[in-house]
Amino acid sequence: MARRPRARQHSAQYAWLITGPLALFAAICFASFWADRPTWYQSWPVGLIAFAGICLAYAGVFNVVIRRSTYSVILTEVPLVLVLYFVPPAMVILVVAGASIVAQLLRSAVIAPVKMWFNVAKCAATISAALLVIAALPKTEGAGPATWAVLATALMINTVLDAFCLAGVMSAIQGLRVGQDALRGLPPTLAITGVNIVIGLVFLVALVATQWSALLLAVLVTALVLMLRSFAEFFRQHRTLTDVYELTKAVREDGSDASLPDVLLGRVRALMRAEYATLWLAPQGRHPEVLLTARVENKGLLDLSPAPPAVRAKAIADGQTVAVGPSFKDTHDLRKDLRQYKIKDAVIVPLLSGQTTIGSLEAINRMGDTRVFRAADVQVLETIAAHAAAAVENSRLVERLRHDAYHDRLTGLPNRRRITDALAEAVKVRAETEVVATLLFDVDGQRDVNESMGHAAGDKLLAEVAERLRSIAGPGALVGRIGGDEFVVTLRAESTDVTVRLATEMREQLRGPMTVGTLTLDVDTAVGVAVYPDHGGDPETLIQRAELAANAAKVLPYGVQLFHPALESRAVRRLGIAADLRKALDNDELDVYFQPKVTLADRHLVGVECLARWTHAAHGEVAPEDFVAVAEHTGQLSRLTERVLSEGLRRCREWAEADRPLSIAVNLSVRTLLDSRFPDHVEEMLEHYAVSPAQVTFEISEPGMLGDIERVLPTLYRLRDLGVRLSVDDFGTGASSLSYLRQWPVHEVKIDDSFVQGMATDSGDLAIVRAVISLSREFGLTVVAEGVESELTLDLLEEMGCEIGQGYLFSRPLPYERLEAWFNAQTEPESTPAGEVRRLRAVI
Repeated sequence: MARRPRARQHSAQYAWLITGPLALFAAICFASFWADRPTWYQSWPVGLIAFAGICLAYAGVFNVVIRRSTYSVILTEVPLVLVLYFVPPAMVILVVAGASIVAQLLRSAVIAPVKMWFNVAKCAATISAALLVIAALPKTEGAGPATWAVLATALMINTVLDAFCLAGVMSAIQGLRVGQDALRGLPPTLAITGVNIVIGLVFLVALVATQWSALLLAVLVTALVLMLRSFAEFFRQHRTLTDVYELTKAVREDGSDASLPDVLLGRVRALMRAEYATLWLAPQGRHPEVLLTARVENKGLLDLSPAPPAVRAKAIADGQTVAVGPSFKDTHDLRKDLRQYKIKDAVIVPLLSGQTTIGSLEAINRMGDTRVFRAADVQVLETIAAHAAAAVENSRLVERLRHDAYHDRLTGLPNRRRITDALAEAVKVRAETEVVATLLFDVDGQRDVNESMGHAAGDKLLAEVAERLRSIAGPGALVGRIGGDEFVVTLRAESTDVTVRLATEMREQLRGPMTVGTLTLDVDTAVGVAVYPDHGGDPETLIQRAELAANAAKVLPYGVQLFHPALESRAVRRLGIAADLRKALDNDELDVYFQPKVTLADRHLVGVECLARWTHAAHGEVAPEDFVAVAEHTGQLSRLTERVLSEGLRRCREWAEADRPLSIAVNLSVRTLLDSRFPDHVEEMLEHYAVSPAQVTFEISEPGMLGDIERVLPTLYRLRDLGVRLSVDDFGTGASSLSYLRQWPVHEVKIDDSFVQGMATDSGDLAIVRAVISLSREFGLTVVAEGVESELTLDLLEEMGCEIGQGYLFSRPLPYERLEAWFNAQTEPESTPAGEVRRLRAVI
């Protein structure tokens, strides 16, 4: 936004308030001098020479640089000394007014009548005042000192009145302060005027002494003009080089995309001595269009441009500088566009980035009536434009790098670093009645999309999730991506309960179908919630604890978990036991427990489930889910599975040799089934321990198998062909249909204990168990119920036709020694057509 000057400007027509009285005063003086000397016009030859001399003086303007100020030297006082001495007063007024008109017609490409007639009236009035001073002073003869004093006094008064007239008209149009600023330049002007008067008096004395001195004076004037021009050009070039250096240095140091106009435009306008300097930057990506102009009488920048659009369009289209004005003949056809906008001359330089035009730098209207833009000025502006274009590109590159450092390239969302910084600021300004919440959304199934459809499809899925999450998060929330399939939303809420409710609502809105390629996917998410100050005082802790909560939320049906300390203690514990697990496997420190499996119809002991147990030296009993998870993430799962399977096979052979044939069941992870070498390894172990494959059952968790069913099916078929039995563990907790049982090469279904334990009191659980048993029997599958802990449950299962039960009602998982004691105490041999088996004596 341009900053407008506070001083109120008036129309240029206010200049007539000064021009009118000046013109009237000059007319009265002209009439008076005519009446005093009616034959003045007979001196027309002298008047013609005087007219030519004054016109030449108006044209010869020299700019001299003293320290850091520029002074314009106009030699009008030199011919005026001679004119006031030799020419009649009425003709002096006419000659000065006429020369002023001619000079303005020659200097200005666009004629402003108000300005032109003010200058004519000013020149006529001030020279009339000088003539009145001469008339009022005592008459002098010859070219002596008395004449010098009279002429010097008259011309000094002429200069002073000229300055006051100019200050008056500027005050009328632009304000009193501008007029006062104009008067501050009067002392240097008087000094230059004094020098000119002395030169003119020397010429006068020489001409009075002999008219032949005019030849010598002409040579002297010519030499003086050439010397002054050379002197002025030298200082102009030196000053230009200095200004260009300082400007490019300022652009390099402070020329960011935002501050470049402030740094550049004022300096360019002053350096080019232009009325306007404009910077235009085309819109590009995140960068909006910039159009700002520095004007000579404005302290701020204006959001407009005086340049004709056609001229700028030509420069942008051609990618080359366009200079229009009296000095540039090759663009003469464009001067009509300038005249329509009342512009004298203009230079427009495109800003280039490689072959692409990203904007333009423009200088409009060279200041000073006797000067116009030249080829050297074009070169200066092109040099500045090159530095400005480089500054813009560097600034945008730095901003792009900064943006990339804090944003995710795929989704455009803030990354972990940006989210961390935002959280750090948010917790500093939190109100007492609110919490700062961190919601972590973990996208489920993104890895499957990558593996089945390619990473491009996975990227589209993440971009869709990002867009949807951004739209539902609300204006006060910050959405970011901190990992492969992890998104974070930070927001302020009234309380923790409100935060959890918001997380649940956002998850439900996010669950809608998403189209990826030709497929429509129903993508689910797990949401972890952590809030400040309850769950941490710094951003890293909040994000870490939200991740822990999201991991825990994956196993919850509603998919949202608020952080609690138990989650962190388990995670820390798992991290601490990772190295110890490897040592335990190396030293054979893991134990294998056995839990009996019993037929419900006749209470026969038919087998055991082999379960790994670990007693840590420091942590005590480690939960199986903890060290199994550690084994999966540290690549030790195959060793853990081998340990359990080998121990089970060894005991199975021992029981067979002791005439107590029992089958074994071993849990398998989906990650194990993804290993194509696993069936061959099982075959080798069966041969090594001389155990029939039919005595081995592998239990695979249904929820884990569903995510990778297509990839694990080949391994399942190979195991089935090997002769081992396959069981679907935790059946009912996944999202599969019972019809999947016809497709899977399994022999057994194991109903999850959560349904079995609740069936005696919950009609829903009872219906699920009954349906599973009924359909499994239709498919010819054996049904095993785990979690049998009461007689009522046992009776219900037996009534429904469930074949095998397993649970605390029969026995807890036992180490081998205690299992042998349990065999002796709780079972007794019984002869059957298939041979001798162990039968429970009683259920206690």
